[in-house]
Amino acid sequence: MQQERSKFSGSLGFILAAAGSAVGLGNMWRFPYLAAKDGGGLFLVIYLILVVTFGFTLLMSEIAIGRKTRQSSLTAYSTLAKGWGGLGIISIIIPFFILPYYSVIGGWVVKYFVVFVTGQGLAAADDSFFGGFITSSVEPVIFLLIFLGATMFIVYKGVNKGIEAISKVLMPLLLVLVVGIAIFALTVTGGDAEAGRTGMEGFKIYIIPDLDGLTFKDICYTIMDAMGQLFYSVSVAMGIMITYGSYFRDRDNLVRSVNSIQFFDTLVAFLAGIMIIPVVFVFMGKEGLSNAGPGLMFVAMPKVFAQMGTIGTIIGIVFFLAVILAALTSCISILEAVVAGMMDKFGWSRKKSTLIEGIIAIVIAFIVCFGYNLLYFEYQLPNGATAQILDILDYVTNNVLMPVLAIGTCLLIGWKIKPKTIIDEAVKNGERFSRKMLYTIMVKFITPIMLAFLLLSAFGII
Repeated sequence: MQQERSKFSGSLGFILAAAGSAVGLGNMWRFPYLAAKDGGGLFLVIYLILVVTFGFTLLMSEIAIGRKTRQSSLTAYSTLAKGWGGLGIISIIIPFFILPYYSVIGGWVVKYFVVFVTGQGLAAADDSFFGGFITSSVEPVIFLLIFLGATMFIVYKGVNKGIEAISKVLMPLLLVLVVGIAIFALTVTGGDAEAGRTGMEGFKIYIIPDLDGLTFKDICYTIMDAMGQLFYSVSVAMGIMITYGSYFRDRDNLVRSVNSIQFFDTLVAFLAGIMIIPVVFVFMGKEGLSNAGPGLMFVAMPKVFAQMGTIGTIIGIVFFLAVILAALTSCISILEAVVAGMMDKFGWSRKKSTLIEGIIAIVIAFIVCFGYNLLYFEYQLPNGATAQILDILDYVTNNVLMPVLAIGTCLLIGWKIKPKTIIDEAVKNGERFSRKMLYTIMVKFITPIMLAFLLLSAFGII
């Protein structure tokens, strides 16, 4: 006999869990870099426009699908329309392969947190520290197991006692930490070696549009960067929001909840820029802002903290704690998407599904770790980047499968079951949906076209 489906206890629990999924490593290390690279305020304006159009369309679609079908993504698509189950398969493959490498990176964050807690922050600032750590055979595996083990435990506890309970603690704590570091970043002043640069100068670089020499081509690239960041940031096209939507109560306001998730995700991303850009500018100048991804998090930031003296160790501890919280809440949702799919498809218990997926993820994560030593090789991706195992998994899932799934979802809603299906689900309790016309146009025409451009850019075609 099928058990009654778990539900979040209310809108707050759902919003914090979904926002926790959306707020991840992409907010912390990719958003600040892109904002600095793409003209500061210009990138922010474009990003905000996309949030209320492109982002809203994708989030609303997936959460409504989940609530309407009461299924995880693996089975939700076939429930909506016969013959569209292939999208469900793609949707489960994506988190299945993201979980192992995301857990590896989460382990890196835990390692740096331990380093700063134990007073070894100066060692982390050395150019060879990060490379030495990830190429070692044992340490990355140990920290991976700690991070993934914590993720598995929370998912094993279930929707209410696990995911919702931990989100209600971690998300407010994350916000407090991020706000605190952001305020500190604005007060930082460089010493003699830094030519008296100030955090406020770095903040101006962040929020004031840099239009010098700006061309139409530059604007197009900025739009693509902002769209790509938003697409990956809001946790769509990986089964998560459909799964979380399936736990969302019928009587709660769907439109308002989607708006709240977007607000929280955008706020943390914006604050992450304030946390990072001013201090990197003060101690490393504009050239320091050219780092992206792991280079920003694990190389540039430790150098910045080392130059702050004693206070740098404290800020480093708080900073990496905030990143751990962001990574953990996202990883929980990634694992839940796969576990829920197993439960819905095969009728397995949560305990069995969590253990099976956890063990598989650990095996693949070991391979990812060994990709920097025993299994090291280099491969050139279609976009020209040189990649190892982790990069290949990231490229295939984020740059190829996720846009393909999102395009398929738009085609399903826009042309097969019609946008009215989603709109009716959103307003089933008499809620006000002021963007009905915008949603219809976006899901039928604009969003799939934008996603197609994103997919083409991944292959280096445009």
